Amino acid sequence: MDLARINTILNNDEKFDVFYDERPVWVQEIHETEQIAKVGFVDDFEEKDVFIKDLYERNL
Repeated sequence: MDLARINTILNNDEKFDVFYDERPVWVQEIHETEQIAKVGFVDDFEEKDVFIKDLYERNL
């Protein structure tokens, strides 16, 4: 995923299925200069900072 796509997702009211390492996540915030996103995993309370390029959508 790239920065433009993550911004589109965050600024849209639609639901998007975003994944990291085969696990569904929600994006909590992004740090554009570092190209890092803080994500929360849908299946538990874990949070993690990941590279935006490592996030993906299944249906694209």
